[in-house]
Amino acid sequence: MKKGTVLVIDDEKDLIELITYNLGKEGYDVIAASDGQEGLDVVKRHRPDLVVLDLMMPGLDGLQVCQRLRSDSRTMGVPIIMLTAKATEADRVVGLEFGADDYITKPFSPREVVARVKAVLRRSTPQPEEQQLIRCGELVIDLSGHEVTYRGQRVALTATEFRILQFLANRPGRVFSRDEIIDAALGNETAVFDRTVDVHITAIRRKLGAGGEQVETIRGFGYKFRHAADAVTT
Repeated sequence: MKKGTVLVIDDEKDLIELITYNLGKEGYDVIAASDGQEGLDVVKRHRPDLVVLDLMMPGLDGLQVCQRLRSDSRTMGVPIIMLTAKATEADRVVGLEFGADDYITKPFSPREVVARVKAVLRRSTPQPEEQQLIRCGELVIDLSGHEVTYRGQRVALTATEFRILQFLANRPGRVFSRDEIIDAALGNETAVFDRTVDVHITAIRRKLGAGGEQVETIRGFGYKFRHAADAVTT
C-alpha cells in the first residue's frame, strides 16, 4: 500500500536516485525535479504529500522555492524537509524561518531521510481520534481539518508550527520547557538545535498577529498558552 507521494527537488542526479530508491522501498511514490522552477511546476501539477528540497541549486535556490510554496494558498500546507550541506545553526534557522518543517544536513544516511519523512508526514496527518476543535477566544484550531483560523481568517501554519500550537493550546496555563515541547510536539526524529522551538514560536506569533499574544514566553522556563475562560475543546 502506497503511503503518499514525495517530491524530491535537487540538482544532483545521484542523490535523487538514492532518495527515490529508499523511499520507494518503504512504499512511497517518488517524483523528482532537477531545479527550483521545475519543482514549483511539479508541485502545482501533482500536489505531493511532502517535498524534500535542496537548499543550494542554480537558478531558484531552496529558500526561494520554500518561500514561494508558503506564499501560495494552493501549496502553503505542503510539508517541506530542507536538504543542505550547510550545517551552521544560522543556516538552519534561516531554513526554518522560511517555512521548512525539518532540516537534514549532508552527508546523511538513507535511513535518516526515510525516518524524517515518516515523522513529518505523521505530524502533518490528522489522527482518527482527533475530531475535535480547540477554541480559545477568536482562535480556532481544527484538528481533523488540520486548520487554524483567527478572527475567521485562515492562518497558514507549517505542520511543525501546527503541532506546537496544538500542544500548547490543549494545555492552557501550563508552562513547558523547550525540551518538553520538542519531545511532545516534534518527536525525537526532528532536527533539533538550541533555537528550534524559538524560531517556530516566533513564526506562530507573527502569523497569528494579535492572537500571537496568547503564546507567552516565561523567561528562564519556556512557553505557555494563555489560559482563557472561554477556551473550549469539542
